[in-house]
Amino acid sequence: MIRKNEVFPIGKIIKPHGINGELSFSFTTDVFDREDAEFFIIEMDGILVPFYIESYRFRSDTTALLKLEDIDNEEQARELSGQTLYLPNSFLEKMNESDFTLDYFIGFTITDSHAGTLGTITAVDDSTENVLFIVEHNGNELLIPANDDFITQIDSENQTMHMQLPEGLIEL
Repeated sequence: MIRKNEVFPIGKIIKPHGINGELSFSFTTDVFDREDAEFFIIEMDGILVPFYIESYRFRSDTTALLKLEDIDNEEQARELSGQTLYLPNSFLEKMNESDFTLDYFIGFTITDSHAGTLGTITAVDDSTENVLFIVEHNGNELLIPANDDFITQIDSENQTMHMQLPEGLIEL
């Protein structure tokens, strides 16, 4: 059984393309192409399931058309719309530093050196020059600057990020 901490997100299925089961998807890294990935992993009813790649072709730097084995019609493809595509963590070491986007950290738990565990990153707000991690904290939303100067350690295997935030930042 594949566990969530054994995979990382690389993209999202946008919608079906045509009537033969092809899918349009967006991606944050092309490591699947450079390393000849045989399958993507998709979460189905809470279970991570590998779907073998039949073919794909790029449409732009961030989108491609994908054909998965056993997805042969528009109805089957539509059921996968909106799903996140994952790859095994073994692909992480094959990625360049420039491949990582901040969306990669969604789902990571942030721990501050002073305040302890703050919560889980649920989204990234990059609508302004100061990019923020949106963190679920005790039913509230914390906005934490996604600043390299504050990050002290990243543990991809355990999906944790250790930070040293300025005093008073969490109370704002």
